[in-house]
Amino acid sequence: MAGNRTICATHDVDYLSIRKAMCAGARTTEELIKMAGVCAACDGCKTELDGILASVCGCKKVSLQAVVDAVNNGANTVEKVSEITGAGTGDGCGKCKVLIRNIIELGR
Repeated sequence: MAGNRTICATHDVDYLSIRKAMCAGARTTEELIKMAGVCAACDGCKTELDGILASVCGCKKVSLQAVVDAVNNGANTVEKVSEITGAGTGDGCGKCKVLIRNIIELGR
């Protein structure tokens, strides 16, 4: 799991704020601009946003695409997604479950 740190130096937006926006449905840089307030132009945004957006579970290194694929293949609960992908199953792991629930609800 990634620790909290500033990602967008221009607008002082941290990692946890970006993850909260993702839990609320942000899946693109444009949505993060609106929902988290990132600038998308500073060095932090340029080097880190794509990786953050692509990841669901840092502990188990499970990608957003893997979770979306599991949902598209019928996993309709957090537990089923976790069984298939391993997301949220490690010791001290599980903060990603809110994001997984949102992916299930939105289907993306």
